[in-house]
Amino acid sequence: MALELRHLRYLLAVAGHGNFTRAAEELHVSQPTLSQQIKQLERTLGSQLLDRTGRTVRLTDAGEAYVQHARAALHQLAAAERAVHDVRDLSRGRLRLAVTPTFTAYLVGPLTAELHGRHPGITLTVRETTQDRIETGLLADEFDLGIAFRGVHLPGITATDLFTETLTLVTGGSGNSPDPEGGSAALPVRALAERQLALLSGDFATRGHIDAYLERHGVSPRIAVEANSIQALTEVVQRTRLATVLPDAITHDHPRLTPVPLDPALPARTVALLGRADAYRSAATGAFTRLVHELVRARGYTGAA
Repeated sequence: MALELRHLRYLLAVAGHGNFTRAAEELHVSQPTLSQQIKQLERTLGSQLLDRTGRTVRLTDAGEAYVQHARAALHQLAAAERAVHDVRDLSRGRLRLAVTPTFTAYLVGPLTAELHGRHPGITLTVRETTQDRIETGLLADEFDLGIAFRGVHLPGITATDLFTETLTLVTGGSGNSPDPEGGSAALPVRALAERQLALLSGDFATRGHIDAYLERHGVSPRIAVEANSIQALTEVVQRTRLATVLPDAITHDHPRLTPVPLDPALPARTVALLGRADAYRSAATGAFTRLVHELVRARGYTGAA
């Protein structure tokens, strides 16, 4: 029997789910068909790839070794397909972008507008997720580019600095100012011990940045609300007396949000464009890279490259 691509995809689906039924549902084939195809693959290779004796289906040692190469081969084939369909005049193309939540609130909109205005034939897919997930997704060829933060990255990830992002304590209006005098003086960070905050959940880089700042200054505020969406935070803060921490660029775009300077200020952080070192660079990827550098300079973001 000649080995076909479907055999690799079927094996990876079963390995991923640990179950023939769920794998068959994902692949839109019957379970007997899926089982038969896997057995054909095993006969062709002359080795058992799956251990079917337990409650869940697991890869054998041979299966583990084979799956690593099968997954890499499918990634390379997907890149080859994109290369064939990539048009250098940018009349069509595809870009898969992943971003952390803060950028959805103030950067994705302008970037999408510029990309669509210049290259309407490019299809843009945007995924909002954590920085860890962005990096693993880039390495797994799920994304072409990511926008996140400079730091310690996984091996194989490249990072190009874009600009410096500053964060500020934010309330829902002057009437909710943490300053008891209602003035604009910087609020001592120790005063946050008496505040209730609404913050991003702990799996996001922004939350880690905020927690490190608070811990450094020995402050433990009450976290009344945790959310995995910037939009949710801005809605909560505008309707309650809770405060949050947001990038200045978001606050400037929301007239109903009031920035409150802290003393000492929250440390700035470097926004970076992330990619995979050995990834195929499509025309769409190149065009977007140029566009993002132009846009951050045009909008005057501090430290724009």
